[in-house]
Amino acid sequence: MNDLTTVDVKEEKKDKLLLEAKRSKLVEHIARALPKDGAVILSDELLVFRASTPSDLEHGISFPSLCLTVQGAKEVILGEDAYCYNANHYLITAAALPIESRVIEASKDKPCLGLVLKLEPGSVSAVIAETAGSAKQSPVSKRAFSVSPLDEDLLDAVLRLLALQDLPPDEATFLRPLIMREIFFRLLKGDQGGWLRHTAVLGGQSQRINEALELLRQDFKQPLRIADFAQAVGMSVSSFHHHFKAVTAMSPVQFQRRLRLQEARRLMLYEDYDAAQAGYSVGYEDNAYFSREYKRHFGNPPRRDVQQLKEANSLGSIKI
Repeated sequence: MNDLTTVDVKEEKKDKLLLEAKRSKLVEHIARALPKDGAVILSDELLVFRASTPSDLEHGISFPSLCLTVQGAKEVILGEDAYCYNANHYLITAAALPIESRVIEASKDKPCLGLVLKLEPGSVSAVIAETAGSAKQSPVSKRAFSVSPLDEDLLDAVLRLLALQDLPPDEATFLRPLIMREIFFRLLKGDQGGWLRHTAVLGGQSQRINEALELLRQDFKQPLRIADFAQAVGMSVSSFHHHFKAVTAMSPVQFQRRLRLQEARRLMLYEDYDAAQAGYSVGYEDNAYFSREYKRHFGNPPRRDVQQLKEANSLGSIKI
């Protein structure tokens, strides 16, 4: 029994060393791609990022993706729920939703280094069809975001994807889709397999909510008529409310409000709209009401908030 225990301990230590070695390789790849803070797109589906200091909350829109930090840690807030991922855990985002995010662990000596890998539902569906049930049939979580432990197999596949940057273009072009398919397969075998399978091919209430999210994103400037959206996706109003909040951690009204405010902020910051123009463009007819909503969400009135963002942007200290 003692001999078996000793063997198990040695194997566990060996596995940990292998995991750390691969993580160190990933750190090297990202640090080489990004010698300074920022983000860079390495391919159509892959983005890497670097931050040397913890950051304030930044507002944005998520998309279906695998998010890793191989050094440091990040936090994403969806509604009232917070999701933290670090070198030992990965985040899956399975829908496009208004979010807040920040770097919570970083330093000049050990910057936060990570990547975001886009998950195309069609590609995930193709892997599901080809594996024909060999992937894990894990329980389905209703929430569109979830954090899971990072295992060696998934880390190894991601490392090989990053290593394609060092290969000749023709080799990288041939190998990239093969490695992407492996990553999808690893995810389907993991804790999030049930959710990815559910959203990719099985339909049901979560898929209907995804359809409603797309409709809301297309028409967020118009008055929100819950009954119309519920009918469009074949649900009762009460069922629509319940499942919408289960997936997104917010009500349809809160979802629409966040989309409107983020678009208004973008219009003022990048297209030089004033507050009245921006508010009206996203559906607010009362400028005073728009300013109150804006301040409640972003912490400052529109003009002051945008002025601070522009000043910070000119110094290179934030990313929008």
